[in-house]
Amino acid sequence: MQDNVITLAVDELNNATPVDYDFTRYEEYQNRSVYIGEDHDLAARDTLTLYRTHPKVSGNYKGNAKSTLKFSQDFAVDGVDGVATLTAPVIAEVSFSVPVGVSAADRMIIRQRIIAILDDDTFMESLMNQLMI
Repeated sequence: MQDNVITLAVDELNNATPVDYDFTRYEEYQNRSVYIGEDHDLAARDTLTLYRTHPKVSGNYKGNAKSTLKFSQDFAVDGVDGVATLTAPVIAEVSFSVPVGVSAADRMIIRQRIIAILDDDTFMESLMNQLMI
């Protein structure tokens, strides 16, 4: 089980000045835990959800361990009519499917690749804002 409070050092301005941001355990289900952020309330969610799927052996193959983390945060956005303001979530999800037996060093390299691509502002802005693939 993860800690009841997960503290993330978030570099919000991407200037190497991180700010600590706490997520506190809120709900637990089988194979899923939900944490709420400091700004979470009933009108505007700010959540971190963790998921897991245990590996299933198939013949001689040990299977894949699957894990996902998902951030959901509500934001106010303008409606199509230009008058109304709506609340809608931004959802960011990272998912892993790792064959049982892959080394810790190889798993770390994959995580570092994810960090590198997420931290590349030019790439991420063209992907997210222009849907360039």
